[in-house]
Amino acid sequence: MNNYVIVTDSSIDLPAQMVEEMGLVVAPLRFTFGQETFEDRPDCRDMAIEDFYQRLREGELPTTSAVNVGDYHAYLTPLLKEGKDILILAFSSGLSATYQSAAIAAQELREAFPERKILAVDTLCASMGQGLLLWLAAQKKREGLSLEALRDWVEENKLRVIHWVVVNDLDHLKRGGRISATTAFVGGLLSIKPIIHLDPEGKLVNVAKVRGRTASLNYLVEKMMELSDPKEGQTVFISHSDCLSDAQYVGELLKEKGLAKDVVYHFIGPVIGAHTGPGTVAVFCMGRER
Repeated sequence: MNNYVIVTDSSIDLPAQMVEEMGLVVAPLRFTFGQETFEDRPDCRDMAIEDFYQRLREGELPTTSAVNVGDYHAYLTPLLKEGKDILILAFSSGLSATYQSAAIAAQELREAFPERKILAVDTLCASMGQGLLLWLAAQKKREGLSLEALRDWVEENKLRVIHWVVVNDLDHLKRGGRISATTAFVGGLLSIKPIIHLDPEGKLVNVAKVRGRTASLNYLVEKMMELSDPKEGQTVFISHSDCLSDAQYVGELLKEKGLAKDVVYHFIGPVIGAHTGPGTVAVFCMGRER
């Protein structure tokens, strides 16, 4: 019997309508400007995403926090009382404590609800890479996969989700302490764009520096073509930090080259955007391996 719910967190960066169609329960991470804390929700009810990026451009630097154990208890307990089993697909442990919170909550709730199944998976994915994995998992659930079979499918396929990212705002990285003022100044003069990707441990790794915005976007396309199979077009997910036209430039190139049959675009949410800054473009597809 397919009587289980997929629970995830807001780092999936998917549109609210898509989340609803997939039947997901999404626990929000949080972000804080000064003394005010907001929940990162797919419907952006706490703060419009455009307003968030405007505040970043004006120099504000928010802090972020993971979904904690108590949050998971609050989201999972009503489902368990309804007689639902649960599969938690959580934000990469290489970037957040969210998965650790999920695992602790799952263990505690198994003791409180011994008749229910509660499984937690570290997706080792982030942003719409995690969203892509969830989208595919929701399709598998609709096809009739059991809770355990879907857990196994996710474990077998999560490292096939390719994440490649170009960061545009060196001043934001400087304010966040991720690069020095000298590096930001010189990089700005030379129009250097850092390229990062998510490695098999679910951690962000700097892999290249490309000179020029267009060249950096073309680099993302080249890496997608290199690491994935373009023989059959797939649905590619592209997230962006308030720079839709650049994201669409990448998406159209991937369509022209036959890799992308369809492209889903959406904003990088506040929790991840707080670290990458405005102007970031991230591309996600299924490949052979990271």
